[in-house]
Parts: sequence; C-alpha cells; structure tokens
Amino acid sequence: MATDASPKFQNPDLIQMTQPQEYRSEIAAEAHDGLHFSQFMLAGSVAGMVEHMAMFPVDTIKTQMQALGSCPIRSVSVRQALQSILRSDGVKGLYRGISAMGLGAGPAHAVYFSVYEVCKKNFSGGNPNNSAAHALSGVCATVASDAVFTPMDMVKQRLQLSSSPYHGVLDCVRRVLREEGFRAFYASYRTTVLMNAPFTAVHFTTYEAAKRGLMEVSPESVSDERLVVHATAGAAAGALSAAVTTPLDVVKTQLQCQGVCGCDRFVNGSIRGVVRTIIEKDGYRGLMRGWMPRMLFHAPAAAICWSTYESAKSFFQELNETNKRGNVT
Repeated sequence: MATDASPKFQNPDLIQMTQPQEYRSEIAAEAHDGLHFSQFMLAGSVAGMVEHMAMFPVDTIKTQMQALGSCPIRSVSVRQALQSILRSDGVKGLYRGISAMGLGAGPAHAVYFSVYEVCKKNFSGGNPNNSAAHALSGVCATVASDAVFTPMDMVKQRLQLSSSPYHGVLDCVRRVLREEGFRAFYASYRTTVLMNAPFTAVHFTTYEAAKRGLMEVSPESVSDERLVVHATAGAAAGALSAAVTTPLDVVKTQLQCQGVCGCDRFVNGSIRGVVRTIIEKDGYRGLMRGWMPRMLFHAPAAAICWSTYESAKSFFQELNETNKRGNVT
C-alpha cells in the first residue's frame, strides 16, 4: 500500500513546504519582483544621492590624496590630507563639488539599479542564487551608468582639489568646454568602465552572497527585509570591491584632474602611460594612494546605499499591493 500511495503525494508544492530554508530563500529573492521600471529608477536615484552626499567628505580626502601622485610627490596620510583641507579651506573645503555630485549621482544611480534589476531577471534563468548572472548584470549596469556619471564626476573631482581654479559647477563646465573641448569630460570613461566593471562584478556578487549567507546562518531571526542584512552585506561588498580596484581609481583621478593645480597632463591619456608615470614618480605604492579613505568611503556608503535602495523597493512593493487591493474592491 505504501508504494501505491506515495505517488499521490508527489505534488511539488507540498514537497517545498517540507524544506523551509530553501523556501525562505526563494521568497526572499523574489520579494521585490513586480516593481515598475520607473520605481527601480526612483529607488536607485534616492539611494545613490543619499550614499554620496553622506560620504562626500571622505571622497574629497581620497581625491586629494590620489591627485598628489602626479603633483610634487609627498607621502600624505588620511589625517594629513584632512588637516591640509581644513587648514586651507575650512570645513567647507570638504564639500567642494558636492553640487556636481548631486547632479550626477541621482540620474546615474537610477540607470545603475534599473539596468541591474532588468539584467539580473533576464540572466538568472530563474535561479536567484546565480552568481555569474549577478556579476554580469553589475557589469552591464556600470557601463550604462558611467556614461551618465563620468562628466559630472570629472567636474566634481576638479572642484575637490586644493586651490581649485574653478568657482563652481557652471564655471568648470564652461572653462573645460572652452579650453579642452567636450572630449575632456570623457577622458577617463574607458578607465572608469575598466575599473567599475570588476568593481561591480565583485560588489554585486559579494552582496548577494553575503546577504544569502546571513540569512542561512540564522533564518529564524534574520529576514530579507531586515536593514541590518542589507547594511552588513553592503559594507562587506563595498570594502572588498574598493580594495581590489584602487589602482584603476588612482589612474581615473589622474586623468580627470590632469592639468589642474600642477597635476601632469598626459599626451594620449592611455592607461598604460598613466600607470608608467605613477610608478616612475612614486613607485608601485603610488597605485594604492587613497586606498584607506576609498575603503572608508565604500564600506559605509554601500551599507547606506543598499539599505536605502531596498527600503525604497519595499515601499513601492507595499504601494503596488495596496493599489491592487483598492482596484479589486
């Protein structure tokens, strides 16, 4: 009788209920499906602006440390860089260029997260734990968002430099267009993409894996909706990806700040040429300038960004469900 009865209970839905841990991870991965494309964009835009505005002073310190690589060489620590900024410009010096960041971060992150969500859905093949899909989706997201963000990032970094000759965003844009042409806004685009492609591949893969790991450690007390999960996973992802890609970030800063405040101007702007110049002047350690403030920036920034983004997604999810119930009644 037992062999005759067993086929009757081969309903896959019933079998899933006997595996609560797997069922929990599936629900968590699909928790935010069904959002509109515009909602992904708005959630990403808010997350990006909150992240970069909150961590902007640390980004200013990192930029000045990296720009020194092709100015007269000095060994500068985070504390020395901070003291130098405060001594020359005061607290406001930490926020020079924040308006350019605000103008660029919102649209860029809207593109970034919406492209990531769409690509993740298409590449995952129905498997929410597909690390390769997360990495490839991150690469596609950064190629698209960097095209939007690079011009404002260049303006932002030039304004962050000590004794910057520009009087604001509009003044910088006008002078760069007049003196260097439109191509100057995208002088670092290739380097930025080459940096951010591995950055986002490591970042998204680490984030998804860390989030899944936290939920598996204590599935009863930790859920996908807990901000501590997104903050912890985001911080781990931000720190690791920042450390791995610091050398390319140094090259990007050199290209964006060339010719300003005594920084070298590069003839062809090739990555190899910039790397060679940095090594000749400052040795291999020059390629790691600013690694500490970069990690100090990206770890909390990613925690803030992912927490804000997932909270916004949850808000839109609840809003959509409320609208559906209202339409049904």
